[in-house]
Amino acid sequence: MLAGLLLAVACATASAADYVPLPGGRFASVLPADGKTAPAQVAPFALRTEPVTNAEFLAFVRRHPEWQRDRVPSVFADGRYLSQWAGPDTLGADALPAQPVTRVSWFAAQAYCQSEHARLPSWYEWEMAAAADATRADARSDPAWRERVLDWYSRPSGHALPPVGGPPDLHSVRDLNGLVWEWVDDFNALLVGSDSRDQDGADKLKFCGAGAISMEQKENYATLMRIAMLSSLKATDTTANLGFRCARPIGDTP
Repeated sequence: MLAGLLLAVACATASAADYVPLPGGRFASVLPADGKTAPAQVAPFALRTEPVTNAEFLAFVRRHPEWQRDRVPSVFADGRYLSQWAGPDTLGADALPAQPVTRVSWFAAQAYCQSEHARLPSWYEWEMAAAADATRADARSDPAWRERVLDWYSRPSGHALPPVGGPPDLHSVRDLNGLVWEWVDDFNALLVGSDSRDQDGADKLKFCGAGAISMEQKENYATLMRIAMLSSLKATDTTANLGFRCARPIGDTP
């Protein structure tokens, strides 16, 4: 009975997601904007402070039953979509309300964000936000910060996910590192060519090892791992440790 009450409260508040502004600007991405060394230019944007939870996604599929797992077409999600839930519109013991939702395809994540008058963040937006710690907008030069991030990436992912709501960073954003992998809007455009002169060509390398030739900041290995994982996905794919959060241009309101 208590679990049902908590779920009802979580679903009732699912539409009240918090977004915080990030200033944007020039950012030294591990994927140079010109394939060589040029920094990325990121426009100011607003980012969801936490990943989308099971309770929030449950409220979404109840409002939009076409995204329930027994109705969604296979062109939008693979057969593992929301398979951890007890039913098409029921969470169950293996999907607690406050945990980040996982086993969600890119298409489903984008549809959810659109329901919040938002979208998935771009890679540059996500990377810029994830570079922050509690006191610095860019902590990537700190070996201790890199070690903490890499430590999470190296852990086995077979354990139950903790709830969202980790310590806030400088921007009041939580859980960018250390909880789940996250979809980005342009996940399928992250691969780079073996020669920086062919960045605009259609023939992209298929393996991160070769693609990493033109990547900067190779010491930020955890970030390169994320690029490799995202680049290996199809938009219909779902995995047990892949969730998402949403972003908006500054000034956009629901």
